[in-house]
Amino acid sequence: MADPSYGRTTTVTTETIVTSPNIRFDPSYIRTVPGILKAAQIILNLLGFICITVSHWSVTSRAGWFNFVAMTGFWFTGILLVLYLFHVIEKFFKIPWLKLEFGFCALWTFFYLLAASLAAGFASVDESFGAGAFFGYCAMVAYAYDAFLKFKAFKSGQLAQGEKTTTTETVSPTAY
Repeated sequence: MADPSYGRTTTVTTETIVTSPNIRFDPSYIRTVPGILKAAQIILNLLGFICITVSHWSVTSRAGWFNFVAMTGFWFTGILLVLYLFHVIEKFFKIPWLKLEFGFCALWTFFYLLAASLAAGFASVDESFGAGAFFGYCAMVAYAYDAFLKFKAFKSGQLAQGEKTTTTETVSPTAY
């Protein structure tokens, strides 16, 4: 009778998560693609907000919606940028940061599509709405690209910050 385990190969995969428990300032994050995207999103949120706010029609519901989208995006993205700059994200690596950021970026892409379209529809009445719509569409593209990057990172098993090393070892049985 043949040994049932003969000829089988066993693969052992070990994952090690390396994080730093201390909070420190890391200015190099702002030069990474996610850091540049967050900075661009903050600037575009603020520019769109200013354009709509200086309008004579800033009390309309479409202006209120645009300002809600812009300011919520500004504060959420700004807080995330600070958390990444000081490696707080790395300290709390068990929180699914990539999923949270993906959900927020995808939702804000949709919200900016609505808000910028409403502002663009009012651009013939007030030019500042046209400028706000432009910055809104630019912010929409930035959030969409960020959502795409977060989705790719999440699907590939990456961490939001820190290092994850995977070691794969294949063991074949020895011949008798």
